[in-house]
Amino acid sequence: MYDAMPNHYGSDPHAGYAAATRTTATGRDAEAKIFAQVIAALNAARPKFAKGEVRPMAEAVFRNDQLWIALSVDLLAEGNKLPPELRSQLLDLAVFSQRHGRKVLQNEGDVQELINVNMAVMRGLKGEGVEGPANEPANEASKDAEAAA
Repeated sequence: MYDAMPNHYGSDPHAGYAAATRTTATGRDAEAKIFAQVIAALNAARPKFAKGEVRPMAEAVFRNDQLWIALSVDLLAEGNKLPPELRSQLLDLAVFSQRHGRKVLQNEGDVQELINVNMAVMRGLKGEGVEGPANEPANEASKDAEAAA
């Protein structure tokens, strides 16, 4: 019976599982890469913003908003399989990030807070702790995000 079924993974019956696992890991890796790109944009905009150039920071905050809106839509989807408590916490972070982005643009908030939130989520996607590899502080790890982008 099984011989008649098409096998797209050759003679290894476990190859299908391995392919599905790679796809899942790749999805998480892609999400982590997007977070790294947004972190890099926020970091790159910081010195320009300090000199009075608003546009780079506005664009970086806009990209951050787009990321968190897309994440929120996914978190609110019926088929989302994350535990309800985690979804709620991530939605709270989405609201915080969008509100804090406005504060940053009005010189009432520090962009580092947005970077720290994004770093924590990126590390979670990578399966690392909040502190990162070898308990590396978030500020130092943001340099790694710049390199990854």
